[in-house]
Amino acid sequence: MKNLSMKKKSLIADISLLLVAVIWGGGFIAAKIALSSITPLYLLSFRFLCSGLLIMIIFFNKIRKIGRKTISAGVIIGIFLYVGQTLQTVGLKYTTAGKQAFLIASYTVLVPFISWILTKKKPTINSILAGFMMLIGIGFLSLQQDFSIAYGDGLTLLYALVFAFQIVFIGIYVKDIDPIQLTTIQLVTAGLLTLISALIFEPNIDVIDNKAVIGILYLVIFNTTIAFSIQNVAQKYTSDTHTSILISLESVFGLLLSVLLLGEVFTKKMIIGCIVIFISVVLSKINL
Repeated sequence: MKNLSMKKKSLIADISLLLVAVIWGGGFIAAKIALSSITPLYLLSFRFLCSGLLIMIIFFNKIRKIGRKTISAGVIIGIFLYVGQTLQTVGLKYTTAGKQAFLIASYTVLVPFISWILTKKKPTINSILAGFMMLIGIGFLSLQQDFSIAYGDGLTLLYALVFAFQIVFIGIYVKDIDPIQLTTIQLVTAGLLTLISALIFEPNIDVIDNKAVIGILYLVIFNTTIAFSIQNVAQKYTSDTHTSILISLESVFGLLLSVLLLGEVFTKKMIIGCIVIFISVVLSKINL
């Protein structure tokens, strides 16, 4: 019965992580709308601080019991989040969105090896193969031109490395730390750091239009508050490698939503990419 219960929890965790991928896929569109009248670092600071505050209000009784261990872990994860999001945002200025989507997906390959180094748990052959297949599939989806490594690409690869570490550290901490408490400290830390950076490096905000407000609200409520909370809870019941595979599907859902909502063209190459990605997800759940 215990094994059956764990299998059910693992299945629920997988479904929850797929929901995170769907939400983050929609986040590409929301961020694009929001950035029409707000600078990147201010957007990130609003997103993280408002989400952290929202979780504090909803889970007040739980948050007031936060201990030193949780604060320490949350600050570490928050620093990873801040550094990663900053690298991604700056990197996007110097590369194409399609190339960045492909390069970011490289964390699916990095996670098994980082997890191996930090937790001493050797990755399975199928998890490594699934990671590489995911990378290839997203390459079919994203790459539209000659592949070369430029300044923006280098920053994006650094983001992928930071995000891979973030996933592994979350997997380590949520085993004996409350995920909601961890998420709160994570978001507040990242929010304060991005706000400080915005005050130093970006101009003051003049006016935010109504469309941008809608985009910001989506990012705060769904992309951050709900998605990060779900991810941190779900990682209690599944592996770091499988988590990275599932949430990297955000690229697929982002593409599909762009086709449906923004009228982008769905090509044969993209269909091949989706098929390869689907196979990689199935492979990540098979014990070889």
